[in-house]
Amino acid sequence: MLLVVRHADAGDKRSWKASDLLRPLSAAGHRQAEGLVVRLEDYPVERILCSPSLRCIQTVQPLAGDRFLEIEPLPALGVEASPADVLGVFWDRTLRNTVLCTHGETIGGLLRRLAADGLTVTDPLDWPKGSTWLLQRTDDRREVLGRLMAPLELALAGP
Repeated sequence: MLLVVRHADAGDKRSWKASDLLRPLSAAGHRQAEGLVVRLEDYPVERILCSPSLRCIQTVQPLAGDRFLEIEPLPALGVEASPADVLGVFWDRTLRNTVLCTHGETIGGLLRRLAADGLTVTDPLDWPKGSTWLLQRTDDRREVLGRLMAPLELALAGP
C-alpha cells in the first residue's frame, strides 16, 4: 500500500516571487497538514518520501512528528521529475506502507498512467491540494486499486 499525498495549499504560485522550491504552505495548508495526521491515523506508515520542495516537506512534517519518522526528500517526486521517475518509485516493491508526498502535476500523470493500465478506483480521478490517494498494488500483477481521501483541514492550536 502506498499513500500518495498532494501537498497542501501553498497559495497562488503566480504571486510567489522567489524560487518555487521555497514556496511555503498557506495558513489553510498548515491546517490541511495537521488534518493529514488524523486522516491517516488508521493506516500504517513506515516511511515518508517527499518532493524536496518546502511545501511538500511542510505537508508531511506533522505526520512525521506524530509517527516518529524522518522525511526522506526524493527528487523523483519533485515537480520536475519525469513520468518514468515517478513510476519507478511507485513500482518499487521494497516500498510498503509508505507516504509519497508530491505535486498535482506528478499525481495527475501517475494516476492517468495507472488508469490507462487498468487502475480500479471507487472515486473520480481528482487530486485536490492536501488529498491522499490510497493505492494498493497487487502482489502478482501490475494491478492497482485506488481510493481518494479528501483533505481534512483542522484548526491549529492557538496560544
